Amino acid sequence: MLDDECIFCKIIKGEIPSSKVYEDDYVLAFNDINPVAPVHVLIIPKTHIVSANEITEENSEYMKKIYEAIPKIAKEAGVFEDGYRIVNNCGENGGQEVKHIHFHLIGGMKLGLKIV
Repeated sequence: MLDDECIFCKIIKGEIPSSKVYEDDYVLAFNDINPVAPVHVLIIPKTHIVSANEITEENSEYMKKIYEAIPKIAKEAGVFEDGYRIVNNCGENGGQEVKHIHFHLIGGMKLGLKIV
């Protein structure tokens, strides 16, 4: 189920353009428009889940599919061998800006111990 007001749902539906790097029946990945590193890909489920707090037995298949897609996306982006970071922000204090669960794949440079 998609939310008509959600920017990521609009991207999934093709109403807002994105630079897709990966897509299957469960997952869409596209380059972040404000990258913090040479590689910065957003990975989203193709259903509306607000945050990690809303992952349930009924929708957890989407999370499984995201984590199965991550190595494929990392290989295509050229960061599989050297390493990368996966980040999920949950809720206001966690820095979540879009209320649709998403993961940041960040790499292409040496990342420090602190969050980029």
